[in-house]
Amino acid sequence: MPTLSVITVVYNNVADIGRTLLSVMNQTYQEIEYIVIDGGSKDGTLEIINAYRSRIAKFVTEPDKGIYDAMNKGLALATGDYVIFMNSGDEFYAGDTVEKVFATADGADIYYGETEMVNAQRESLGQRRHQAPAKFNWRSFKYGMSVSHQAIYIRRELAEPYDAAYQLSADIDWIIRAAKKAKKVVKVDGYVAKYLVGGMSKAKHRQSLEERFAIMRRHYGLLPTVFNHLVIAFNLGTYWLRHKRTND
Repeated sequence: MPTLSVITVVYNNVADIGRTLLSVMNQTYQEIEYIVIDGGSKDGTLEIINAYRSRIAKFVTEPDKGIYDAMNKGLALATGDYVIFMNSGDEFYAGDTVEKVFATADGADIYYGETEMVNAQRESLGQRRHQAPAKFNWRSFKYGMSVSHQAIYIRRELAEPYDAAYQLSADIDWIIRAAKKAKKVVKVDGYVAKYLVGGMSKAKHRQSLEERFAIMRRHYGLLPTVFNHLVIAFNLGTYWLRHKRTND
């Protein structure tokens, strides 16, 4: 039974942190090392965390340089065989999700699955537009982030620190770098995570897109990235038209 390091980073999110904490703590899988990194919250978040402090293996609260700095702090503390990030507002899909993931196969470097989107009222918005591929490798992100970080379990020895050069999209680069080193990747059937729609990357959408382009160019090359973005634009337009007609 491998140990899973679950890392939650949070800053001033009193509305959602409790749900995320309980999502992790109520897993039927027992071999979980829970790590919580708080950026020095002042809105009541710390009071909620402290109420569950006895069930958290490692806890840090101090100012940081941004979300990926906080996530790197969590990685540095992790000692599990695998790591996953379940940041404030996000959840495992069900209470037995982790148990089902590790029952899927033995010895994979990466496990991954689908993510359900939810709004602030926790109402389901359905599956992410980018469907998780049947076969996943480091090239699978060429048309977008096909697997969210809430839905990917990475062997810890493959998980390098996040690149601080990116403020909004370092998770894409992080997963690609790990996938380049992975020898065995296994897809888990169905949903494995719930993702709370919103966040900094949505509020700063243009900067996020610019960072994603730079990351893809770094890994895939300039000309393939330009071509792939034309495909992305076409697919996005088709998706928008299809759903507009459905709503009409």
